[in-house]
Amino acid sequence: MDGLSESQNGVPEPHTGWTFVTNHARVLAVIADNHNARIRDIAARCRLTERAVQKIISDLERDGYLSHTREGRSNIYEIDPSKVLRHPAEAGLTVASLLSLLVQDEEHRTTHPDDERQRQRAG
Repeated sequence: MDGLSESQNGVPEPHTGWTFVTNHARVLAVIADNHNARIRDIAARCRLTERAVQKIISDLERDGYLSHTREGRSNIYEIDPSKVLRHPAEAGLTVASLLSLLVQDEEHRTTHPDDERQRQRAG
């Protein structure tokens, strides 16, 4: 399941084609930004269904990238930044490295939206 867009009735629509950043990386980046984010909020930010986010969180927890503790009705997530990425081509790269890259991208997109629009028009 790749990124989803919202239809007029609020139901996510499938994104066609491939993307550079996986949904697992997107979910992890949102959690890194807000350790007590609700699944609904993660889903909205990643443009995924809540069910897809639940499955991704389950995958990340099963493989030790993420854990959570219950605090009242909320989950508090903890990321293991020292965990090494799974693909052999990324041997030695850690979750912290990935998140650093994604955070830089997010900061650039939110602080320089006009610059991005100008680049898209020129390209």
